[in-house]
Amino acid sequence: MNGDMTWTDPALGLLAEIGNVGAGHAATALSMLVQDRVNISVTQTRVCRFCEIPDIVGGAERMTAAVVLRLEGDLTGNMMFLLPVAAAKRLVRRMFGTGEDELDEDFTEMELSALSEAGNILGGSYVTAVTGLTGLHLNQSVPAVAVDMAGAILGTVLTDTGQTADQAVVIRTSIRQGVTDVEGHLFVLPDPDGVETLFRALGWPYE
Repeated sequence: MNGDMTWTDPALGLLAEIGNVGAGHAATALSMLVQDRVNISVTQTRVCRFCEIPDIVGGAERMTAAVVLRLEGDLTGNMMFLLPVAAAKRLVRRMFGTGEDELDEDFTEMELSALSEAGNILGGSYVTAVTGLTGLHLNQSVPAVAVDMAGAILGTVLTDTGQTADQAVVIRTSIRQGVTDVEGHLFVLPDPDGVETLFRALGWPYE
């Protein structure tokens, strides 16, 4: 498919449904991991161009933590969970049950592993939502974790995985355990023709 595609309101509603179902699965899984109640809500679902992603997460030079997974099967592409470093540290702190002053400025290997596990749970939950609502068969790779400037992370994703469609699905996610939210963005970056596959599986024409 070439050129710009029309994203209608009903189509975005289908994406929002995937986001909400995925958030419910992820909240249950994270609650079991941290042995405490975790609420996950989707505050926004929309479509953007790949070049807009750095601005969405605060700018190309903003230090960002990222968990990246590769999708294979009936729909191929990449999935990225991006969040500011401070938010990533809050999430890791809650997973370990430690205080803020107990975390060093840099991430330890154990903390990166915990962040990877959180991203893996989120990614897997949304993959489950997609497969449940569409019947598509999807597999996800072992997650890769990076802490770098947002622009550098996106450049690496393009280099490592090759061509990616220009459009991305954005699911803005809020994770709450206790009184403070951890805000992040989940991006689904389909390979060319992948978005058409997704929408046709949902029964909505992709024009």
